[in-house]
Amino acid sequence: MIRQRLRWAATLLSLAIAAAVLLIVWQHDFEMVEQPVAIPTKEGVLRGILTMPEKPIGKVGLVVFVHGDGPADASYDGFYKPLWEAFAKAGYASLSLSKPGIGGSDGSWLNQSMEDRAEETLQALRWAKRQAIFDARRIGLWGASQAGWVIPSVVEQDREIAFSILVAPAINWLSQGAYHTRQQMKRDGFAEADIRERLALEERVNLLLQKGASYEAYARIVKHGTRMTRERWQFVARNFRSDATPSLSSFRSPVHLVLGGQDLNVDVAETERVYRQRVAPGLLSVTRLPEADHAMLTSANAASELRATFYAVFFPRKLFDPGYFDDLASFVQRIGE
Repeated sequence: MIRQRLRWAATLLSLAIAAAVLLIVWQHDFEMVEQPVAIPTKEGVLRGILTMPEKPIGKVGLVVFVHGDGPADASYDGFYKPLWEAFAKAGYASLSLSKPGIGGSDGSWLNQSMEDRAEETLQALRWAKRQAIFDARRIGLWGASQAGWVIPSVVEQDREIAFSILVAPAINWLSQGAYHTRQQMKRDGFAEADIRERLALEERVNLLLQKGASYEAYARIVKHGTRMTRERWQFVARNFRSDATPSLSSFRSPVHLVLGGQDLNVDVAETERVYRQRVAPGLLSVTRLPEADHAMLTSANAASELRATFYAVFFPRKLFDPGYFDDLASFVQRIGE
């Protein structure tokens, strides 16, 4: 009797595992066609992924992706795939490149300025315009977070960009950092005195950056466990003066801003206010997703790492705010009408 129960238990376990595997495979079977690309730039070859609609009709539009901060590969560890699928269903290809030093791309992303990032985006656009499969009237940009300091510079230099989608972009590097520190510490339950102490330390660090101080000077005032690496310090030193405000008036084609109501990284009220002040009337559209965080995850998924991991594995499309994909697909479908 015991052996029979064990056999039944083993059978049920095997069936459950098989069902889980089938579910994962099904949920990660996206309706698009992926192919690797390698694009030569002045700094070396950037490798990435081009996704196409499964059954393209004539020339297709193209969305060129511009990453946020950090060591991002072409698919952002797979998190871009539901977004690529949404664009593919709307008749658009997506082009995303791994950052320098990541995913087989040459170089190091930590050696880049925002101007360097803009230049590599321009080179990706030049490559795209040479491909006969793309409709030149519908080649645009999608960028998140730190891309908010890259895309305006790209638009200043390429007047043919058909549209720009900016997801949770900040305005000013230093004020964004202070906002993020305060919001994150408030969420984690720190007292106001602790928050002020941390912000005072960040002000001291900012003064060192403004003076062009060495990494050693920085390391003397910041505890070992909370310090940036030397490479990260050098990256910040190149970019801490970034401010999108002056460049926002350069947009000459539709700009779509997507903001999450639960964003702890970016002051979305400030972002919307400055965009409305600086982008020419008639070009700007804004979508606010009240329950989305900085990455457009639902607030429930953002609050629980375990829950987010579960959805990432079994239901990757449901990681994100339910209105996000439909909103972007609707926007790009209006381009070129």
